[in-house]
Amino acid sequence: MIIKKILALMAILVLTTLSMQAQSFDKSASSKPVLVQKGEGKQWCPVCGMDLKMFYKTSHTGKIHKHENRHYCSLRCLVVDMQEHEIDKKDIQVVDAKTEKLIDASSAFYVLGSNAQGTMSKTSKLAFAKEKDALAFVKERQGKIVDFESVLKSAQESLSSDIAMVNAKKMKKMYPMGKRIFESMCKSDINLNDFVEINQLKASLVELCKPLKENQLQAVTLYLWEVKRVGDNESVVGKIEVKKDEKCPVCGMFVYKYPKWAAQIFYETDGVQHYHSFDGVKDLMKFYFDPLSWGKYNTSKSQNISKILVTDYYSQKAIDAREAYLVIGSDVYGPMGDELIPFKNESDAKTFYMDHKAKKVVKFKELTKDDVYKLDE
Repeated sequence: MIIKKILALMAILVLTTLSMQAQSFDKSASSKPVLVQKGEGKQWCPVCGMDLKMFYKTSHTGKIHKHENRHYCSLRCLVVDMQEHEIDKKDIQVVDAKTEKLIDASSAFYVLGSNAQGTMSKTSKLAFAKEKDALAFVKERQGKIVDFESVLKSAQESLSSDIAMVNAKKMKKMYPMGKRIFESMCKSDINLNDFVEINQLKASLVELCKPLKENQLQAVTLYLWEVKRVGDNESVVGKIEVKKDEKCPVCGMFVYKYPKWAAQIFYETDGVQHYHSFDGVKDLMKFYFDPLSWGKYNTSKSQNISKILVTDYYSQKAIDAREAYLVIGSDVYGPMGDELIPFKNESDAKTFYMDHKAKKVVKFKELTKDDVYKLDE
């Protein structure tokens, strides 16, 4: 009996020690972090909203639209963004967990599955520029050394379970906490459709709420972005309906995440109606103006378009694109950067034009292919 008790105590001691080691590993930046993205929300992850300084040692960077820098709190969030954007692996960088310098992910030595706590994932993933540093980390905290391709594959394979784990925590704690704080400490007239990314919303809440701690700010942000924003949009009568598995055929992004910008083209082939959903009028018009390229989007080359719908910027209702007024060159950006902003009423379009320093207002039939592609310049 005594031996069994001693063994049990030893097992508890080992587990406690491992747990303390996992908790004691500090993933935050020891000095001012190098943040590559721009804008008011640059200090937070554009996918989950987490503070990049707090999770700096697991952070990664990449480029979307071939030039726009993004900084993620974790490999998991990078993988989420890779589902929507074409991110060249050659552009991906990771923070060296020892030196805290950005290094090329392709040449890094990753420690996978150590007893350090993972970021947005059950499995920890930390990178080092030098193999000797990775070996020293493994000796202290277990895990195995792998290359970038291996750790990326691991992150992709565990993504579904990681998302489920994080969502369970948010449902149990973060959403209720965020709702309470929002209702008692923030302005209630926040227009959630003004924001394209979660970190943009978070930056605005610093001014729109009473002073909040980081965990409180994150809770409010998650509640507004993932609960209230979706619920508010679903209550709009006559909005464009988009399924969760629909991707924009031009850029590949999931359209349902950007309900404010949703647009659709309907066409008939051999008497059967088909449609495509887009995450903005700009991509819809690229599709519309370039019918000979439709084949590369795995659809018919037929030009028998029966209907084109876009989302009125103010009302958020579906309107006939052919009757819409489109504002070009404003200071309001969509999911793919500079965007064509649609309105049902000319007066609304002109008001927006004045308020947001736009270049011009045109009717659908007046829009040219050059107008569309110049937006990407």
